[in-house]
Amino acid sequence: MYNSDQPTRQDSSSGYSLRSHGRWGILSSRSNHRDEESQLDCESVIPDLCKSSLFYSDQNLCYAEILPPSEVRARIEVAVLKFLKTLNSPSPAISDLSLVSRRSNNSRFRCGLLGDVSSIFLSYAFCTRSLMKANDAKAFIRVWKVMELCYQILIQEKQVTQRELFYKLISDSPDYFTSQDQVNRTVQDVIALLRCSRQSLGIMASTRGSVVGRLLLQEPNQEVVDCSVLGSAGYAVTGDLSLLQKLDLHSDARYIIVVEKDAIFQRLAEDRLFDQIPCILITAKGYPDMATRFLLHRLSKSFPDLPILALVDWNPAGLAILCTYKFGSIGMGLEAYRYACNVKWLGLRGDDLQLIPEHAFIPMKPRDLQVAQSLMSSNMLQDKYQEELTSMVQGGQRVEIEALYVHGYDFLWKYIVRKIVQASYI
Repeated sequence: MYNSDQPTRQDSSSGYSLRSHGRWGILSSRSNHRDEESQLDCESVIPDLCKSSLFYSDQNLCYAEILPPSEVRARIEVAVLKFLKTLNSPSPAISDLSLVSRRSNNSRFRCGLLGDVSSIFLSYAFCTRSLMKANDAKAFIRVWKVMELCYQILIQEKQVTQRELFYKLISDSPDYFTSQDQVNRTVQDVIALLRCSRQSLGIMASTRGSVVGRLLLQEPNQEVVDCSVLGSAGYAVTGDLSLLQKLDLHSDARYIIVVEKDAIFQRLAEDRLFDQIPCILITAKGYPDMATRFLLHRLSKSFPDLPILALVDWNPAGLAILCTYKFGSIGMGLEAYRYACNVKWLGLRGDDLQLIPEHAFIPMKPRDLQVAQSLMSSNMLQDKYQEELTSMVQGGQRVEIEALYVHGYDFLWKYIVRKIVQASYI
């Protein structure tokens, strides 16, 4: 529970501030008409400024828009009409589907010029799905099947998860869908074809995320939730991005800590790390899902002064997870830039290895080396990250966060506090 002596921060998108008063505080409206007028003046200038060659270094950025259902349906209808027009032309043919390529050779890295946030994005190179190629025919049909189902979902004004989509598709089209991975790839194909976000297609992000600590949040027309009293499981992050966008957020935290593993997250929540050092803990329980990244991005925008620190294993996969939060991913490059955050690496890092007993070092597996090679071939790693990765590969060993328990179960939160107080993060 919060100490009422601590000053609190507010969601900068809200028209309210939280004053310390009892358990929850009282909400009071702010008079900010002058600020709003100034903001409108700035907004009228910024679009032209951002399109100038000096400030808009990413003019080749290809992205998925967040669109209303009516416009998404219109885009699907245009795709159908285009297909039928080609089929009924004097020289009938089955037109290929032209998709924005999600291969690494079409990815670019954008450095933030006016801020600290950099991100991966996709450029305007295209690939095709063709019915006339034997190895591509089923992928071609899958795109149409998913678009058909999304069209129905949008008409019914519903939302579904990708898991629900999978069960519907294997029931309706078992000859074309046999795995969740096929559905996930096809959804990305539809996004690349229509250039609209997954949310706009009526598909909710699957989520494993949880958040705990110095955070008050409130869903529309619901009670305020104090994330410091929820126990080790924390608040389950919803996959409904529109609901996450509407959350009213307040905090007196000084840091946001991204935790790779659920077991570590629960240990820190049980030890109430956020009482030792005011912080918000968030995890996606492994590689980050879209909903957890979305919430982290919202927290970063609502509380822009809070450093975001990542606690991951000392191995290539841990660094890849950190980079996904920090820059996004190629596979979701049409949406990735929208959720990039300025995440810094707290640990584990090379200078922590002196704390690890020799028997806790684990030999790298081929998969570790593949991830390392992928990271090294990208141009997104800063020098210190490259040095850490090179050290991992040359040593041929990896270390998990749990290895710190050799010093006792309470050592982990003490280790984190010491690193933060010493500003030992990169």
